[in-house]
Amino acid sequence: MNRIATLACLLLLTPALDAHAAAIVGEPAPALEARDADGKTVRLDAYKGKYVVLEWVNRQCPFVRKHYGSGNMQSLQKKYTEKGVVWLSVCSSAPGKQGYVQGPEAKEWMAEEKAAPTDFLLDPKGKVGKAYGAKTTPHIFVIDPKGKVVYNGAIDDKPSTDREDIETARNYLSAALDASMAGKKVEVAATQPYGCSVKY
Repeated sequence: MNRIATLACLLLLTPALDAHAAAIVGEPAPALEARDADGKTVRLDAYKGKYVVLEWVNRQCPFVRKHYGSGNMQSLQKKYTEKGVVWLSVCSSAPGKQGYVQGPEAKEWMAEEKAAPTDFLLDPKGKVGKAYGAKTTPHIFVIDPKGKVVYNGAIDDKPSTDREDIETARNYLSAALDASMAGKKVEVAATQPYGCSVKY
């Protein structure tokens, strides 16, 4: 990994989530409408009654590469979609910015990575990302069947690009989904996301 590129992409000290964040834990999730990699329109309200994970992604970000290169993100996608969870990967990189993809590129990348989200959404104007207050890649949101946000933040507690850290990390995404799906309170419902800044 090119050290300068990595440092340029790092955003470890992202602003803490504040009361002005658009997707607030315990509140209804913002409306979502975007085109997927096939050009079809996807709306969040079509998934009412299901758990939904929103994962902000940038294929060139070293933090994203950490989770995909290790197979961690793919295994999480498969594990939870098999349980009926809807997993939406969202790319909010603007044209000309790092991570920007069009439909065919997104599909090719997903195939190469053996990624298994329910769908891959293209948000080149940043409308969805800004509506949710997405700050980094990855940035994770979990929405319950009633349409309320039950988790907003980092994927885990190891803000590094080192794949070896995954094994010892506390995975906030899994903890939030497992607790909520079992009818329990999510212990850690909001954390500071880490990764590359979303390239609006």
